[in-house]
Amino acid sequence: MQAVILAAGQGTRLRDASPVKPLTPVAGRPLILNTLDRLRAGGATSAVIVLGYAGEQVRAVLEAADTLPLTLVDNPGWAAPNGVSLAAAAPHLEARALLCMADHLVAPALYAAMIAHDLGDDALALGIDRRLGHPWVDEDDVTRVATRAARIVGIGKQIPVYDAYDCGVFVITPVLTDTLAGLDNPGLSDGVRALAARDRAATVDISQHDWLDIDDPRALALAEAWLAE
Repeated sequence: MQAVILAAGQGTRLRDASPVKPLTPVAGRPLILNTLDRLRAGGATSAVIVLGYAGEQVRAVLEAADTLPLTLVDNPGWAAPNGVSLAAAAPHLEARALLCMADHLVAPALYAAMIAHDLGDDALALGIDRRLGHPWVDEDDVTRVATRAARIVGIGKQIPVYDAYDCGVFVITPVLTDTLAGLDNPGLSDGVRALAARDRAATVDISQHDWLDIDDPRALALAEAWLAE
């Protein structure tokens, strides 16, 4: 399956530890290359990577790497919400693709579980973690998900009632990018909410698999400890 990786953001919360988030060393290897290694191990066969902030630096590292076949896309509007970055990848999107984040370190088995999911008539499926209170999760920053019978009924960082975390890995179709194209300056969660309102947004419970959003120095230290195990 094709993977789409959003790598355009500025990464200000990690700035004290690393000036360019996708190039942050984790176990001695740039984070974006760790992501690609794990995608390949999980079954991905190619990747579209959306670049933005410090894009030329990230591009140089990617072009020199021995990794999956890559398509690199520039998003000049990288300061906008992340739905704009995904929209930039729309011309390269296959009928079914894995969507993930450059700053998430994910167990390959989680990617494999998402790749194996049958979307049926759904426009997307989101990997959710029901381990509320997990010590790796930043409760103040994580995207929260409210579900009902494996359907998304709410999503956002501030929703007060929720029963799962968004792990940052989706299976998507072009219906999502078409939906984002009809919204003004959208975040990814805006597109998910729009599709959930049409009952076309499913969930995949990945609670048995580990993942980590490397968004600040604390999370970076956790990632180093995880890879040292």
